[in-house]
Amino acid sequence: MKTITRDEAFALLKKYNKDPFHIQHALTVEAVMKWYANELGYGEDAEYWGIVGLLHDIDFELYPEEHCLKAPEMLRKAGVGEVIHSVVSHGYGITVGCGATIDVAPEHEMEKVLFAADELTGLIWAAALMRPSKSTKDMELKSLKKKYKSKGFAAGCSREVIERGAEQLGWELQKLLTMTLQAMADCEDEIKSEMDAEE
Repeated sequence: MKTITRDEAFALLKKYNKDPFHIQHALTVEAVMKWYANELGYGEDAEYWGIVGLLHDIDFELYPEEHCLKAPEMLRKAGVGEVIHSVVSHGYGITVGCGATIDVAPEHEMEKVLFAADELTGLIWAAALMRPSKSTKDMELKSLKKKYKSKGFAAGCSREVIERGAEQLGWELQKLLTMTLQAMADCEDEIKSEMDAEE
């Protein structure tokens, strides 16, 4: 599948996103998507999975109220029309600030992984920041589950979306939590060095 290179995708992300928090989230989702591609037997497509992860929130910083609605136009303009379905499908069933509900459903396993893992990476990262190490590498599943069950913790990360994501994949929630935590721990150093290079 012909698509833009990773460097072009990163440059495109940074054209519309300046906030380090958003850039870090994009890099995290990219790394987690590549990890999942390799883990689930799509290794030859890992770069593509990563690019979709990198660009999934391209419109969020500038148009938070129209998230997933502005992305197609931005991606088409950049000549990456082929990722539009995947990018928009991570908002499936979610009503954005302007009142529209995203009706593009995840179809390919890659899109289902993005839908399930996107929200969860935010929750895992928030949990990591509460730890003395500020790291996912020494986080145990049981402490993640405790944070997950605590309604007030990272309240912006929708448990309903995470659970729908697991369901679409046909996975138990525990499998999704275990694998995404492992993916983040494995990729943490790489993401940190990318962020350091940005400063």
